[in-house]
Amino acid sequence: MGKGGDDEENMAAWLVAVNTLKIQPFKLPPLGPHEVRVRMKAVGICGSDVHYLKHMRCADFIVKEPMVIGHECAGIIEEVGSEVKTLVAGDRVALEPGISCWHCDHCKGGRYNLCPEMKFFATPPFHGSLANQVVHPADLCFKLPDNVSLEEGAMCEPLSVGIHACRRAGVGPETNVVIMGAGPIGLVTMLSARAFGAPRIVIVDVDDSRLSVAKALGVDHFVKVSTNIQDIDDEVVQIQKAMGTGVDVAFDCVGFNKTMSTALRTTRAGGKVCLVGMGHDEMTVPLTAAAAREVDIVGIFRYKNTWPLCLEFLSSGKIDVKPLITHRFGFSQGEVEAAFETSARGGNAIKVMFNL
Repeated sequence: MGKGGDDEENMAAWLVAVNTLKIQPFKLPPLGPHEVRVRMKAVGICGSDVHYLKHMRCADFIVKEPMVIGHECAGIIEEVGSEVKTLVAGDRVALEPGISCWHCDHCKGGRYNLCPEMKFFATPPFHGSLANQVVHPADLCFKLPDNVSLEEGAMCEPLSVGIHACRRAGVGPETNVVIMGAGPIGLVTMLSARAFGAPRIVIVDVDDSRLSVAKALGVDHFVKVSTNIQDIDDEVVQIQKAMGTGVDVAFDCVGFNKTMSTALRTTRAGGKVCLVGMGHDEMTVPLTAAAAREVDIVGIFRYKNTWPLCLEFLSSGKIDVKPLITHRFGFSQGEVEAAFETSARGGNAIKVMFNL
């Protein structure tokens, strides 16, 4: 490959309108001294990508002009900037998608995930990484251990959400955990909690096929629930019975009135509830009763400083994300459309992955 001269061949998947993705040229910026040019090899589809495709917005982030999609990614370094000392062409890397300012109080205080100036792949107005090549800061590219594949490298992004949630909730070898929701984020939270030493994990969902995946991944118990809010009393008893001891931490990886209410009521006095999912913007939940039992409630936003730990867990075998990758597609117009349809349909699809 010529140096920088192949920009005109660089193609990306652009979100151009509701339910419309087009593979079109994507001109890369010039390579800065602390940046690297990466040839993308594995890119996963996240629920937020699908949400942008269906609605052209996600929470307060609105797509106002065509945007390159995708943010769960790994690839191979093609070129490094003049000041980059830690990486060389040919290195396989996982990319952390958010570029913070490093100047604000949040960044200086170590909570850079809360940076108001964050530039995050495929969060408008910033382009994502479902492209042949991208340019990215070298310090956000993490070299993959030899025994970690590029697909596993791309899985560091969703896995980071689970790891950050476990850190925020203080999960350890004495923490018994309940997880509401056995979707992709519920499952990575489960794998993370196990890696952090949680001795007993119960997962809760409405869908049999998702619960069977959780069972195959080694969850201790699962409880099938309904979508009917009237059933909470019985279900809280079922969950507590499945746990067999007090619930120290409950993760709500869905974010509905019902899941949060169940999490708050299931958790023991003095325990913690961590809200991970963002299903509803506003909820009506039994806060007063939970507060009177000194149940702490924490939220999470993305993650911080998680890639090294993700790679350690993957490399050591403490976490195996491979079973979560259920579908694979190439990078053509038809395959991009089919991949997003597969992901949006749900069913038995957990993680849909592009191999570029």
